[in-house]
Amino acid sequence: MTVPAPFAAPARKTVDPRLDLEAEIARLRRERNAVVLAHYYQDSEIQDLADFVGDSLGLSQQAAKTKADVIAFCGVHFMAETAKILNPRKTVVLPDLDAGCSLADRCPPDAFEAWLAQYPGHEVVSYINCSAAVKALSTIICTSSNAVRVVSSIPKHVPVVFAPDRHLGRWVEKQTGRKMVLWPGFCVVHEQFTARRILALRAKHPQAEVIAHPECEEAVLSIADFIGSTTALLEHVKKSPKKSFLVATEMGILHAMRKARPDAEIVGAPPDSGCECATCPYMRLNTMEKLYLALRDLEPQIDVPEPIRLRALKPLERMLALG
Repeated sequence: MTVPAPFAAPARKTVDPRLDLEAEIARLRRERNAVVLAHYYQDSEIQDLADFVGDSLGLSQQAAKTKADVIAFCGVHFMAETAKILNPRKTVVLPDLDAGCSLADRCPPDAFEAWLAQYPGHEVVSYINCSAAVKALSTIICTSSNAVRVVSSIPKHVPVVFAPDRHLGRWVEKQTGRKMVLWPGFCVVHEQFTARRILALRAKHPQAEVIAHPECEEAVLSIADFIGSTTALLEHVKKSPKKSFLVATEMGILHAMRKARPDAEIVGAPPDSGCECATCPYMRLNTMEKLYLALRDLEPQIDVPEPIRLRALKPLERMLALG
């Protein structure tokens, strides 16, 4: 008797290697009335064909105002969930359903809800890098672009819980002069940057500016010449008179930086992991082939249960109302 495998994986869809994927994606985008949204941490070929490339705030704003019937979200799961929360009647597809987020995974909603019970009367500011269920437990959402503005919008006498990124939370505390209760989460990419390795790299590039994302550890931020969100880092590179930059964030943003400043030397800071490139393994699960299949088959689709969606919508709308 043949015993079936207990966890048989679904058959993997194949794509004819002779297909012109860019042309096919463009065709399906027209036929589906679809918009392709991509994060700066996606592969360069996806960034180049997307209708909009941005960070979490920009992508949320685009998702909120799109007129498309289908949103193909080239990012990670929480980003596609955000698009669905804002667009319940639209079809939202994520090219690879396994494209999760280490930071979001470190904040399970049940554990977060139990932890919040220790802090009654606190406003709950949650970084957008969290699940829909965690958003539903929050007062207001923020991104790294607007976290300081969001926290500053809360009256100073009201205590604040900040989740799930402890490094971003500490940086916001310094910017606002306001002590908050921090959930102890972190991003596996940004956690791996060290001041020691960046200082060694700067010794080889003495004219370079060190620019860093606030998800980095405090020791890294202390040696940075500029700190900002993914978009803020890009805008800084565009406007800076400097000709050399050491960049402490996910390597995907280097593509946009090099396009914007072909005259400049753009060097990615190495993580302390034995690898010389800081890439998010979840972001890179999305590929051109998977994007094509997602548009062709309209799957895998993202869905958010309506009770959770309605609760998560309020803190998202409160953030978007801040501009």
